[in-house]
Amino acid sequence: MTDPVGTGTIDPVALTAALIKCPSVTPFEGGALSLLSGILADAGFACHRVDRGQVPNLFARFGPKGHARSFGFNGHTDVVPPGDVKLWSHDPFGAVISDGYMFGRGATDMKSGVAAFVAAAVDMVRRAPPEGAIVITITGDEEGDARDGTRAILDWMRAEGEAMSCCLVGEPTSVEVIGDTMKIGRRGSMTAHFHAVGVQGHSAYPHRARNPVPALAELVTRLAAARLDDGTEHFDPSTLAVTTFDTGNPASNVIPAECRATVNIRFNDAHSSASLSNWLRAEAEAVAATTGVTISVDISVSGESFLTPPGPLSELVANAVEGETGRRPALSTSGGTSDARFIKDHCPVVEFGLAGKTMHQVDERVPVDEIRALAAIYRRILHDYFHG
Repeated sequence: MTDPVGTGTIDPVALTAALIKCPSVTPFEGGALSLLSGILADAGFACHRVDRGQVPNLFARFGPKGHARSFGFNGHTDVVPPGDVKLWSHDPFGAVISDGYMFGRGATDMKSGVAAFVAAAVDMVRRAPPEGAIVITITGDEEGDARDGTRAILDWMRAEGEAMSCCLVGEPTSVEVIGDTMKIGRRGSMTAHFHAVGVQGHSAYPHRARNPVPALAELVTRLAAARLDDGTEHFDPSTLAVTTFDTGNPASNVIPAECRATVNIRFNDAHSSASLSNWLRAEAEAVAATTGVTISVDISVSGESFLTPPGPLSELVANAVEGETGRRPALSTSGGTSDARFIKDHCPVVEFGLAGKTMHQVDERVPVDEIRALAAIYRRILHDYFHG
């Protein structure tokens, strides 16, 4: 794992390979956190397993507890299943390097990011120990329900008096090439399940039934046609997508008694989940009132929208990226949710990592040179934060 000249530094490529070889499909640890804990402990980090429920989590700190100048990193070692392994060019847990790429599940999302930061942090504490603390939080539940992952670590930190002054999440944020994009926020995400109940009947006698299908179709049509907003300063317009519509009715001569539909909303900072929930329920009540069909609504929220306004943290990261790559990253809030949605309640947070073009795909892979480049960027971030 160390480089060949014996300086004690960590090779981020070798560490990425070692992590990929750990079959850590959510929520199984697969040896990944044990591997990281051993490396970090050897470098002088105080390491704690913060498992909750069936989820493995790791907290590691170098430097004083609760220091006012504490740089945090958040990542995950859990991965989605590889799918049909016969479709892969190489073993999804083999970490094979071919044509300059490392193949494997988690190569992009995000074992390479974890490896790059751990390598950078170990290099920092061995060569130029910081005046302050480096905090590393790694979860095994980012790809799952996320109830007992980063949230469990933050709960534990609060109880133990641990803190981060700011935090970098190492998710793959770049679009085409490393350094072109960083995230300063994320859209909120929520899902609404509608259940319409009418009166079943014979299709030849529709007046004796109350058909829930047209009622629910009217509702989802109204929702899909609504323009939620025109976007805000740092966010694109919010979106609503109808993701399923189903009666479960196999008979063509029966008007069904019930019908279900689901919509997913990705919303910007012009809304909250509460305001959108009120709108969804009001629309359902309006359609129910005119059709006589009962429509219930069940809403789940994955996360609220949030923004870390451009400032010292984003400048720190952008300057380091530009210094190493020559590219000034665009500030973005696009994409899905990440664990930054939990960290934003603890401290300022931004996200920066590799390009995510192959994440979750068959033959997920990452250019080997970009793993080294990411480690160099993270080293510069840490240096500039503590010694700049």
